[in-house]
Amino acid sequence: MSAPTDSQPAPPAQEAQIGATQEALALLTKLIANHGPLMFHQSGGCCDGSAPMCYPRGELRLGVRDVLLGEVGGTPFYMGGDQYERWKHTRLTLDIVPGRGSGFSLEAPEGVRFIIRSDLCSV
Repeated sequence: MSAPTDSQPAPPAQEAQIGATQEALALLTKLIANHGPLMFHQSGGCCDGSAPMCYPRGELRLGVRDVLLGEVGGTPFYMGGDQYERWKHTRLTLDIVPGRGSGFSLEAPEGVRFIIRSDLCSV
């Protein structure tokens, strides 16, 4: 396998796991119907930067340190490398809560926002 480039993120994580609640999957289905193929990215920034962000697929340029955690409802979920190093021993669940984040994530007009719930696991 060749080394990742700006357009080729790191290979899928072997240790972290990503899943989703039924509510998150229902919202994702609605967003895909409205916007086409999507992607998630979660960085380690402050405030909304640490929340999962949903974008049209390919709109966010991925870097060499971004890690593909897997797919949620057929949608790739990436995490920034520094954040991944802190969370690689957790089982992650994509969920939604009422309220709007202040980021550019596609769910904002729906009156909800995506969040991550985590549990420690032995992976």
